Amino acid sequence: MLVDNGVNGDSRVQKAARSAAEAGWEVVLLGRSPVTEERTWQLGRAQVRLLSMPAPLARRRHEFRRAWLRWPLAYPPNGVAAHRQQSVKAWRADLEVRAAQLAVAAPGTPRLTLRRRLLRAEQGLAKLSATWVSGRYWMLTQARTRRKFRNPWDRAYTLFWESVKGDGAWRRLEPSLWDYELAYGPVIDELAPDLIHANDFRMLGVAARAKIRARARGREIKVVWDAHEFLPGLKPWQDNARWLPAHMAHEREYAPYADAVVTVSDGLAELLQREHRLAETPDVVLNAPAADSEDLDPDAAAPDLRARCGVGPDVPLLVYSGAAARQRGLDIMVDALPRLPGVHVALVVNKPDGPYVSGVLARARKLGVADRVHALPYVAHWQVVPFLAGADAGVIPIHHWPNHEIALITKFFEYSHARLPMIVSDVKTMAATVRSTGQGEVFRAEDVADFVRAVTAVLADPERYRAAYDRPGLLQSWTWEAQAEVLDSVYRRLLPGRPPAPGRAGEPAPGDPRPALGVGT
Repeated sequence: MLVDNGVNGDSRVQKAARSAAEAGWEVVLLGRSPVTEERTWQLGRAQVRLLSMPAPLARRRHEFRRAWLRWPLAYPPNGVAAHRQQSVKAWRADLEVRAAQLAVAAPGTPRLTLRRRLLRAEQGLAKLSATWVSGRYWMLTQARTRRKFRNPWDRAYTLFWESVKGDGAWRRLEPSLWDYELAYGPVIDELAPDLIHANDFRMLGVAARAKIRARARGREIKVVWDAHEFLPGLKPWQDNARWLPAHMAHEREYAPYADAVVTVSDGLAELLQREHRLAETPDVVLNAPAADSEDLDPDAAAPDLRARCGVGPDVPLLVYSGAAARQRGLDIMVDALPRLPGVHVALVVNKPDGPYVSGVLARARKLGVADRVHALPYVAHWQVVPFLAGADAGVIPIHHWPNHEIALITKFFEYSHARLPMIVSDVKTMAATVRSTGQGEVFRAEDVADFVRAVTAVLADPERYRAAYDRPGLLQSWTWEAQAEVLDSVYRRLLPGRPPAPGRAGEPAPGDPRPALGVGT
């Protein structure tokens, strides 16, 4: 399996690797190490390897050049800026020590007054130098970061390479995709897998190129592409006219090499089939939590959401769990608090001290509700459901974006298994499901007044919404165990007759070898 992250925090990938290994496949999960060293550990019967991935191609060529016209006083981008800044700091540190020495010098020390005057002059010069160096360093930073790749030149550059190279234009527009190839490709060739499970669009190309190389050597590799999102519907995190066209071209070039496609919802399956003219509709593997995961770490203390928030059992508590970004709509939960007396909000997010969440907390302070907003880090994926169960309701306030409309996202299933009443925005698929099951209330996205209405209704009678989870078969169909069967059937369809049905989970029948399964995100 291939994934373009550090595995921890990606519950779908962890569950896929673990369940495949338990079904008898030999699984090696390759991810990207957050540090320069490689890391290895066991995930159940699966092996996880985080690869070191230098990313020099992620830097644009303009970052290596002087911006003479826009920032004429900026330092050259060759490292001298950091050297000069450190040199000035050292100078000022030396002056501080010398000043201390003169402060305790005996009154009869020769030329003491002159030396003090000269030192004050030198201190003034050092302060001026620090200001000069800081200004030039700031200009260098601006030269590197203010280029947004959305000006007419960048749009023309993108259109030119799209017209000249077609789907191969990504090689010019987003060369950083080669950094993944150079880190993962040699390892995949060494492992010689029978099947590669490539998660998402970056790893699709890595898997396809490994398949091509293997075929040239007389080996056949099957590729399963696990599409987590609809790429044309993404909002690029970069202000960059090249990013989306480049990645869409990369995906189009390598989609034909996938022997099977799986994805997260029926709606996304239909979009992918239409976008890439797939012969078959992709299989759907929901991002559902495991029903039985207590054995994953029996010694770990069960986390307590209310204890981490510092609130008692009678305090109304809303929870949001997931990535933090403006389009996820967390702002509305804070903006509504002045109209919801006594209600607290827990934000269980990937970066509780990141810039977006810091802005949300600053907004809470401005509104005078900071003591009722709690930013918390993630817990282990098998602890998520019992952790969230401490809240009174789960909130999904996402904005209207194409990818938000077409799927039931991971937190939807996590909230469901925690038996939480839900308060969700009116994005298409999720709103329709909540209205159908009766497990929560729907509000108009980005509408604070309607959000307050929905919260008030849920907190007034939470048991009415919890009762929806008593419907026979509802939660059972939303478990990873059910999804793992779908995924295993895909593997078996591509590699018929292997692995043999194990006599015990993860153990092949005597004398029968396990085929190798490469996994990616």
